[in-house]
Amino acid sequence: MIQKNLHDKYSPMYHLGALGSGGLAISFFLYLNFLLPHESGIISFDQLWPILSGEPSLKAFWVSLCLVVVFALSAMHIALMIWNTREFSLFKKTDAYHKLRDSSAEISLMVVPLTMAMTVNVLFVNSSLLIPGLWEVIEYMFPLAMIAFVAIGIYALRILGDYFVRMLLHKGYSFEQNNSLAPMVSIFALSMIAVGLAAPAAMSHVREVVAIAIALSAFFATSAALLMIVMLVIGFHTMLTHGIRPEAAPSLWLMIPITTLLGITFMRTTHGMGEAFGGHTSSGEVFIVLMAIFSVQLIFGMIGYTVMKRLNYFKDFIWGSKTHATTYALVCPGVALPVFGLFVVKFGLMGNMLVMMWTPWMYLFLLPFLLVQLKTLQVLLTLVSKLQLVPAAARMPNMQTA
Repeated sequence: MIQKNLHDKYSPMYHLGALGSGGLAISFFLYLNFLLPHESGIISFDQLWPILSGEPSLKAFWVSLCLVVVFALSAMHIALMIWNTREFSLFKKTDAYHKLRDSSAEISLMVVPLTMAMTVNVLFVNSSLLIPGLWEVIEYMFPLAMIAFVAIGIYALRILGDYFVRMLLHKGYSFEQNNSLAPMVSIFALSMIAVGLAAPAAMSHVREVVAIAIALSAFFATSAALLMIVMLVIGFHTMLTHGIRPEAAPSLWLMIPITTLLGITFMRTTHGMGEAFGGHTSSGEVFIVLMAIFSVQLIFGMIGYTVMKRLNYFKDFIWGSKTHATTYALVCPGVALPVFGLFVVKFGLMGNMLVMMWTPWMYLFLLPFLLVQLKTLQVLLTLVSKLQLVPAAARMPNMQTA
């Protein structure tokens, strides 16, 4: 049973649990999308149903397994979003919320539009998997999706605008309390909105829709890139001056999902430019960009792992008795690294004929990313049980141990 009515004990960072479950759902969906042939923008019901309704086969088994995992994690995402929406509305009535709004921790509110953008992605993917003939009318859905992402983007910009105006006018930024990369969650949100707006650019066949999608996506991607430079400089300055705040150590890994989203935005935008305007990007150029971004992810991955290992973060906050909603941030890079890894394998290696489909080398390159996904799923379930479920002892107060 999930906890309710947390009021001032609630933290907006609980949204990261919903974000992680939605991201994991999409990460497993990508195996279907990248490894099965399809003419539509993404794999859909129309391509999967013949496999599922045909003769029993190994392909039908792994397709069914992927779908079960995707639907289960999507349901978990929706359930956690409903819970967060209710708890956040109660939290906004407390003094703790107003105190948050008047502090440099106000930036944590950016997790709300961040997770809302993930919800749009999850709904889109599940619609494609469950609704027959959806891609026959998909062009009508792209404008609606862009409107949804723009609305979320405006909400995010309002939060970000209030935060920066207050910081600039009242000098409210506390370097001692922000000795981490936690403010990077704002860039994470802008990147999620950018990648969502770039989807119609990659999938639509209407040039006007592609152009509008690229323009809107470019605005949020550029904003994310500029703010990323600012936040990295400030973040590392404060960490090198005051040391990193232990409970915020997972923020060192936020560059992994941010670069994943910006990298996918690049892929979608360049594909749309090529199909709609003839501005094709060569497979060699794609390989260079993908490997550069993947290298950045590995660098931050190694730095973050080393720091958290020295702090005993994994032992204390995942498997130990310490609790903090920010620990959910560990799930985000565990989702983002495999997702971008699939792009590297599909478009970087296979796209340049370095690895062929269905060969042992393909399985070898995919295996590490699958292992990271499974470990991330274990961590997510552990954290949900630890942070949000009511302990058995609390549900049955009269039960006595033998």
